[in-house]
Amino acid sequence: MSRPRVVVAGLGDSGVLVAIRLARHADVVGISAKPGLVSGQELGTRLSRPDMWARDYWIAFDRFRRLDDVRTVHATLTGVDLAARKVFAQHVDGGALCEPYDALVISTGVTNGFWRRPDLQSTDQVRDDLRGRHARLAAAESVLVIGGGAAAVSSAANVARTWPDKRVSLYFPGERALRQHHPRVWQRVRRRLIDAGVDLHAGHRAVVPDGFGCDDITTGAVHWSTGQPPAFADAVLWTIGQVVPNTGWLPADILDEHGFVRVTPQLAVPGHHGVFAIGDVAATDPLRSSARNRADGLLAHNIRAALSGGTARTFRPAARRWGSVLGVQPDGLEVFTPNGQSLRFPAWSIERLLQPWIVRRGIYRGVRGISAVMRSSSAP
Repeated sequence: MSRPRVVVAGLGDSGVLVAIRLARHADVVGISAKPGLVSGQELGTRLSRPDMWARDYWIAFDRFRRLDDVRTVHATLTGVDLAARKVFAQHVDGGALCEPYDALVISTGVTNGFWRRPDLQSTDQVRDDLRGRHARLAAAESVLVIGGGAAAVSSAANVARTWPDKRVSLYFPGERALRQHHPRVWQRVRRRLIDAGVDLHAGHRAVVPDGFGCDDITTGAVHWSTGQPPAFADAVLWTIGQVVPNTGWLPADILDEHGFVRVTPQLAVPGHHGVFAIGDVAATDPLRSSARNRADGLLAHNIRAALSGGTARTFRPAARRWGSVLGVQPDGLEVFTPNGQSLRFPAWSIERLLQPWIVRRGIYRGVRGISAVMRSSSAP
């Protein structure tokens, strides 16, 4: 008896985990615009310490042991025929692809600035992008970060710690940043920002230039709709949460009014048996929290249940954002719970415990090392 075929459309943070979970139960095909997992996490580390970021967040697909039986396709998604159960894409060489499926996982994520885009990229292009953004900030004497979310806060903190001689300012619209986290998280992170020398400016809402997609680091003046005088910096980082779902390849009838994929509490697309969505692209809850609550295991179970007649499980979203905010720092890693409590991994444990055992073996089920030849040719 042949095994069912599952197409995972999008191999970002959520898609890779679902593919890993399903690899032993189905013939899995993963379609990705990137040459490996290029995570959207930890923007601050990506900008300030790209070598360190790439080691843990840019991982070639052939390094994941559980993806050995998954066929990965480097291509851009162009459409889907839900009635015929086929996904269409354009290969990196321009050729057309058609992938039939028994189950489809939509995990194409969102566009949210230059660090999270659906563009087809080669290894060299990913590396050049990392190095270019880092060099842009390294050359600036002053850096202005706009936004109140974790990406903005992390960027300001990491830039200030990496280059203590720079003038780093964080501007956010409310009385406090990190409004989707528990208030205790901002209280603690605010102290870390001040200790790093970041100038904090609450109550500033930026005027976004017409047609600007926050997809580059700019320079010069920033104007405020809240009435304050303009601010100036050599490098302006726009992390203002202009999130656009990567769903242009999907039919409109499965999307909500904002373009996200409508799903049931079981992460299934209503009215289309065997079609599911996970991650930032899925309209699960206001925080779209299936991307951050390890829903990959639940979804893999529900896909197997849909294909074999089992009972599906229900996804229960967290009420607040949680996890790391600043990323790995010289004194270790601080992770926040939904109720604002913090757990600390000391610096020594990151490379001895957290990454090798919890992340690479526990979450990813095994990640091969990278050879010196590959490191010099493909790593940033």
